[in-house]
Amino acid sequence: MDALVKSRAGRGLLSRLGGGLLDLVYPPTCLDCGAPVASADALCPDCFRRLRPISAPFCPRLGIPFAVSLGEGGLSAEAIADPPPYDRARSAVVYNEVARALVGRLKYGDRPELAGFCARLMVAAGAELWGDRPVLVPVPLAPRRRLERRYNQSAELARVLGRLTGLAVDPALVRRTRHTRQQVGLSGEARRRNVAGAFSVHPEASRRLAGRRIVLVDDVITTGSTVAAVARTLNRAGIDRVDVVSFARVVVGEQSPI
Repeated sequence: MDALVKSRAGRGLLSRLGGGLLDLVYPPTCLDCGAPVASADALCPDCFRRLRPISAPFCPRLGIPFAVSLGEGGLSAEAIADPPPYDRARSAVVYNEVARALVGRLKYGDRPELAGFCARLMVAAGAELWGDRPVLVPVPLAPRRRLERRYNQSAELARVLGRLTGLAVDPALVRRTRHTRQQVGLSGEARRRNVAGAFSVHPEASRRLAGRRIVLVDDVITTGSTVAAVARTLNRAGIDRVDVVSFARVVVGEQSPI
């Protein structure tokens, strides 16, 4: 038995046995509706079908899905009217009822394990962002809010993304320098004012990055004001190779209220 425990294969076998016993005592359920599922941290088929993945065609800058293709390089009206301070944003799913439930439980429900499911979808959504081995940087929470929630949901997503992609994660590269109001319920302009000047960059950011691109990681892009504020802070620090990835994206006319 000792030899079994010491071997890698043995540890894997014991882990699977332990997981199997745990599933017998506490059968896994759907992350949204609570129906029985085959494995933990998953959605049942009905809830999974209700997620709307974001796939081509979409705006190459903002990642907003198009009803029809605008041709290579065709930008959304939003990207033309207000160009973002980052290069590309990609999101896994449209922010609808199911996505809202998942994000709410991850964010406010003390369910950090939900980051595993969300990050698995984000890996595929951000596939074109991983090629030059960027550094994953979670959008930071204010210390008070981090204390209230016990964890930063964006940092949990970045941590799992890093494990799945093999990319480096730097949760201390950007920090929030002042407490801000929650963005929920604010207009687009109010959101921009709320987060303006709320972030700072580590004084040794250039050395830590060593020329690598940054991918900002967040749970939901609503108006994009938060990730834009972080990107502008990075731009002012001389870092202009910035992309964004999120689990969900609000799409006008298709989202659950936020």
